[in-house]
Amino acid sequence: MNNWTEKETIVAFNLYCKLPFGKLNQNNPEIIHLAHLLGRKPSAVSMKLCNIARLDPSLQARGVSGLSHGATLEQTVWNKFVDNPDNLAFESEKLIAEFSHRNIEEIAGLDIQNFPEGKDRESTVKVRVNQSFFRDVVLNSYNHNCCISGIENDKLLEACHIVDWSDDVKNRTNPCNGLCLNVFFHKAYDQLLIAINPDLKISISEELLVTTHDEKFQKYLSLIDGQTIIAPSKFAPNRDFLDAHYQKYLNK
Repeated sequence: MNNWTEKETIVAFNLYCKLPFGKLNQNNPEIIHLAHLLGRKPSAVSMKLCNIARLDPSLQARGVSGLSHGATLEQTVWNKFVDNPDNLAFESEKLIAEFSHRNIEEIAGLDIQNFPEGKDRESTVKVRVNQSFFRDVVLNSYNHNCCISGIENDKLLEACHIVDWSDDVKNRTNPCNGLCLNVFFHKAYDQLLIAINPDLKISISEELLVTTHDEKFQKYLSLIDGQTIIAPSKFAPNRDFLDAHYQKYLNK
């Protein structure tokens, strides 16, 4: 079999981002599908994802590693993502469309009838595609659990930016700038009614406690105050991002 190309490695990286670490095996339907697109064996794709996993700092911090050897291209692609997650995320999605012989709007399920034309259209598509990528990666990193409540229903889960989307263009698509939260806690986080400090401890504001009149829910909020969030299996939240939000919360 031919050596992996950079395009193939980027597409494999995309799938690595979207799969929980425990699902990198060759029997996973998504790995089988990608293998079909690339004309490779599922075992080869699985091995490539495990090679990529060895570069993941979140896994290294937990003492978990992928395969011990890999190709230089994997490091190159990982570095590209770290340097500019927004660009590589979009490039990877375009390549998936290319390998699938479909257009990216179709792959992303976008209704483009009312989209603008020209460069405005391309930038709109990029934003929508990257928003979807960010959600997929964050939810999978947290194994589809709200990191505060433990709720697992995807209809109630959202990918919350730690540093606001409008405040940090470079890290809009960075999964280390994301938390998986249910709708209530996402809104409370954005409104600085709750926070998560750099040590992953939950902080519930006095304002939220005082304005919660239901005794049972107020007791629940008091009980989780100071508790540690459910940690993701990969792409752990960046401490600097958490601290930036936490300082805003303290100084509100």
